[in-house]
Amino acid sequence: MKNFKVNFKSKKTSKVKSILAVALVALFGSSSVFAQDKNADEEIAKKLANPVASLISAPFQNNMDFGIGEHDGARHTMNVQPVVPIKLSKDINLITRMVLPVVHQDNVTGYGNSESGLGDMVLSGFFSPAKTKNGLIWGIGPAFLVPSATNKMLGTGKFGLGPTFVALKQQNAFTYGFLVNQIWSVAGDVARADVNEFYFQPFATYNWKSGAGASAMMELTQNWMDNSTTIWITPSISGVASLGKQKVQLSAGPRFNVAAPAAQKAKYGFRASITFIFPE
Repeated sequence: MKNFKVNFKSKKTSKVKSILAVALVALFGSSSVFAQDKNADEEIAKKLANPVASLISAPFQNNMDFGIGEHDGARHTMNVQPVVPIKLSKDINLITRMVLPVVHQDNVTGYGNSESGLGDMVLSGFFSPAKTKNGLIWGIGPAFLVPSATNKMLGTGKFGLGPTFVALKQQNAFTYGFLVNQIWSVAGDVARADVNEFYFQPFATYNWKSGAGASAMMELTQNWMDNSTTIWITPSISGVASLGKQKVQLSAGPRFNVAAPAAQKAKYGFRASITFIFPE
């Protein structure tokens, strides 16, 4: 993993420039250079705003957070998040989602410390009606915590499970709703702390006919074991583009860590992502 190490402090300027470049392409690309079919791009953008849409996609979400804790640490997290829908019947779909973090961090667990590797995987399955009524969409199912971390400092060492639920409404150009889960540990390393975490993610998106969009989401994690709360707020801009025959969505925006334990609170952060889209 040595080649994965990044000198965050020396590359902050170039990272900011890269984020701005992605943002400009994401906002304007679909309506100028890349867009081939605006109606199709608008429909794809609306489906991507829906966590339980019947659409195969492969998002790669890159989070860069700086000024973490007392040692001014930095963390780079690439979340690999494939979504695969499975048609169970004419009335019910199963939407499977995976989140696998690939992490590198410096000066977070202590001054001069550096950790790289995989974090714990979260697998979710949403049973959702195939047909919507009045724009109201929902899904419910299980969520699983898999101790896939390759470094002790990047994971819990526990298997976990619990329920997950999503509900949203799509009305004209707007999509708004929330996703929630609760996970308890059920097995794993007995020397590690138990897991008892609640996750809540409200979101809202506005999509233009070009496929460009503006969105905002809050991510709240409540750790019931130590009674700590972590909250991130992330506004972003996005756009659907065609790279040759491959449809993608590009998005970028800042991250604001408004609440966290002192050792984990970041001063500022950025998010940029690319989602590979495979329409039916």
